[in-house]
Amino acid sequence: MECNGPSMEPTLFSNNILLTERITTRFYKPNRGDIVIAVSPTNPDQYICKRVIGLPGDKIITEKLTENKEDETLSKTVDKYTPTFNDEYVPKGFVWIEGDNSTNSSDSRYYGPIPLGLIRSRAICRIWPLNEIKTL
Repeated sequence: MECNGPSMEPTLFSNNILLTERITTRFYKPNRGDIVIAVSPTNPDQYICKRVIGLPGDKIITEKLTENKEDETLSKTVDKYTPTFNDEYVPKGFVWIEGDNSTNSSDSRYYGPIPLGLIRSRAICRIWPLNEIKTL
């Protein structure tokens, strides 16, 4: 599998080639920390490569940015964006996945937990470029 995009940097970069296996995804549930290849929940023609962060039953606390309005009591504009924290539990049969590059990744923070059935394989090691061979 060839990686494309910055969402897994600095662990994986575009054009890295991964050795993946499909057996454990068929018979065992993924573990927290596994890097998995899954069908994109927003585009079924695309595969995504992300790290499993949460398992069924885990409470996930995410930070989402919301835009503030002008603070009329102080007659000035406060910070344009303020983080708000949302929390949810990963339901049975789902996992929470995120890219290692949190500032540049579309993942469960945007589309929520994904069904286990979308996971196609688990990354074992990076095999290209040759001077960067590494187990994952």
